[in-house]
Amino acid sequence: MRELTDPTDLCLPNGRLNDTAVGWARRPLVRPNLRGWGRAKRWEYWGVVTERFCLGLVVSSLDYAGVCSLWLLDRESGRTWESEAVPPLGRGVTMPAYGEVASVVSKDLRIEVSDHALRASAPGVEVELDVAPGADVLGVVVPWSSRRFQYTVKDVSRPVSGRIEVDGTSYDVTGWGVLDHGRGKWPYSVTWNWAAGSAEGRGLTLGGKWTDGTGVTENGLFVDGRLHKIQADLVWEYDTADWLRPWRIHGDGIDATFTPFHEKVSRTNLVVLANETHQCFGHWSGWAAADDGARVSLDGLVGWAEEARNRW
Repeated sequence: MRELTDPTDLCLPNGRLNDTAVGWARRPLVRPNLRGWGRAKRWEYWGVVTERFCLGLVVSSLDYAGVCSLWLLDRESGRTWESEAVPPLGRGVTMPAYGEVASVVSKDLRIEVSDHALRASAPGVEVELDVAPGADVLGVVVPWSSRRFQYTVKDVSRPVSGRIEVDGTSYDVTGWGVLDHGRGKWPYSVTWNWAAGSAEGRGLTLGGKWTDGTGVTENGLFVDGRLHKIQADLVWEYDTADWLRPWRIHGDGIDATFTPFHEKVSRTNLVVLANETHQCFGHWSGWAAADDGARVSLDGLVGWAEEARNRW
C-alpha cells in the first residue's frame, strides 16, 4: 500500500473512484469531492476521554437522513446522558471541508466541532472544549470498487481541555480527543471494528472487517506525533456474549490487549437505516512495532474498541 504525498481528488469527474487516491497519508491530503446522491456518507466523530468523563459527538449526513448525537458517561457515578437528532435528508447538518466547523442544530441538540474546538449542548449537558494542535494523522482511501469507496482520517491523542457541565455542575477537564473524519460511498450492509487509544506521546488506531482484503488498512501507531504505519490485516478476538471481557487484537507488528470498563450500546432502526454498535471504553496493554521494528509499549493508553453493524 503506497504512501500519498501530494494532494489529490477522491473522485474522478464522473463521480467514480480516482485510483491515484488509493493509499495512506500522514496528512489530510485527499479532497473528498463526492458527487450526486445515493450511498454517500459523510461524518465527523469526536471521542474524548478524561479522568471523569467519556464523551462522543457525532455530526453526520447519510443522504436520506442526518444522524447526529451527543453521549456522555460520568465514570465516577456510571450515569450517562444521550441526545440524538435525525433530520430527514440531513436538513440542518453542515458538513464542510476537513478541519472546518461541522454542525447540527435541532430542538434538543446543538453540536459544533472543528479541528480546534468542540462545542455542544443537550438537555442537562454543556460542552466547551479546546483541542490542541496535532501532528501526523492517518488518512486512508479504501477501495471496494470504482463505485464504492471510503476516505477516512484518524487523528488520535489530541490534547483537549475546557469545561463539561452536567445538570448545572461545571467540571474543568483535561484529556484526549480522537477524530474520525469520514467521506465515501458505502455498500448497503457492512460491519466494522475500530479501536483507538491515547496517552502522552503515544497513540493508536486499529480497524478491521471493513478493510479486510482491500489491500488498505487503518492501522497505525503514533509516537511523539509521528505515524508508524501498521500495514497488515489484524485478527480481532472478543466475546459478543460478554463485551466487557478483554479484547485481543494482533497480527504482524502488534499484539494488543484491551480491557474495558464500560460498554455503550447504540441501536437505530429506521427501516432502511439500521445500526447496532457495541463500543467499549477501557485501557490498553501490549506492544506495537515502530518503523524500525522496536516494540513500543501500549500500557497506559486509554480509549475504546467497537463493533458496528450497519444497514444504511
